[in-house]
Amino acid sequence: MAKRSAPEVNAGSMADIAFLLLIFFLVTTTIETDSGINRKLPPMEEPEDQPIIKEKNIFTVVVNKNNDLLVEEKLMELSDLRAEAIAFLDNGGGKNEDFCDYCQGDRSPASSDNPQKAIIALKNDRETSYKIYIAVQNELVAAYNDLRNREFTKRFPETGMDFVMADTKYSDPRTSIEEKEKLKDKIKEVKDLYPQKLSEAEPKKVN
Repeated sequence: MAKRSAPEVNAGSMADIAFLLLIFFLVTTTIETDSGINRKLPPMEEPEDQPIIKEKNIFTVVVNKNNDLLVEEKLMELSDLRAEAIAFLDNGGGKNEDFCDYCQGDRSPASSDNPQKAIIALKNDRETSYKIYIAVQNELVAAYNDLRNREFTKRFPETGMDFVMADTKYSDPRTSIEEKEKLKDKIKEVKDLYPQKLSEAEPKKVN
């Protein structure tokens, strides 16, 4: 009895199909770019003429090795940090050339003059847990974003966005050049109102 030949599958075009699929996914896939944590680090060498910074314009945040949060040398819960940072940044206690006409804080003469002069100084211990470190960072950045959101929606209601939404859209590579140009000046204006001056010292032993 004659043997039947096994059916063969024509795989000649499989390489072409795989190549086309590869090209398709390379073209359509959006690659996210990690921008890292935006922080102002201390200079390697001290400048000869250091600007004079008033102590009241510095908001000190310390995280010790036990993950305790000390704000202005007072023990504080993490949940209260954002509100305290906002109160400091938005205080508007300056007079004359330091007067802030858009600040809505208490205008206490013992706190920051205006957002342009306000600096948040963060110090943490080498043994601080990474989870607490990131949580503190998030709360401080959120304080800036809350204030920027307020000003953006007040000044540019026609956009239907807050600052975070506008900044995210501006950074999205899928956003058209025309849309980016419309958002660019608005985002810069609000950033200038509340510049993110978050200075982080090198980790060291903090009791």
